[in-house]
Amino acid sequence: MNAASTQIRALTADDIPAALALWSAAEGVELTIGDSPDEVRRYLARNPNLSSAALVDGALVAAVQCGHDGRRGFIYHLAVRADFRGRGLGHAVMQRSLTLLKAEGIGRALLLVAADNDIGARFWRREGWEDMPGAKPMCLDL
Repeated sequence: MNAASTQIRALTADDIPAALALWSAAEGVELTIGDSPDEVRRYLARNPNLSSAALVDGALVAAVQCGHDGRRGFIYHLAVRADFRGRGLGHAVMQRSLTLLKAEGIGRALLLVAADNDIGARFWRREGWEDMPGAKPMCLDL
């Protein structure tokens, strides 16, 4: 039997339906009205090549949105399909995106973890991320 073919590459507009399905199915990933296919397409166009995907035998099994505002990087919606967890794919897509952020001169990245997402928080801490003492996330719908 042949080994599965794994590819780590940029998340593209063609991947949006599969990525949205993956994120929707992932426990701890919270999609909002800003996560429509058109909004994700606009985000990818504004931040070309920074979001990452892992494909196994051509099927999207991990994806992360990544971008920046010229000063700070932002990470959204990392998910790995349940049957592919524990294989380093989450780490691989994150490393690809973080390496590209650093190459663009971005020295710090931020992300939000849902308060009840213990699995996600453990993953991020293993990856070296830290809580931001004294900071409280806030938002405003426009």
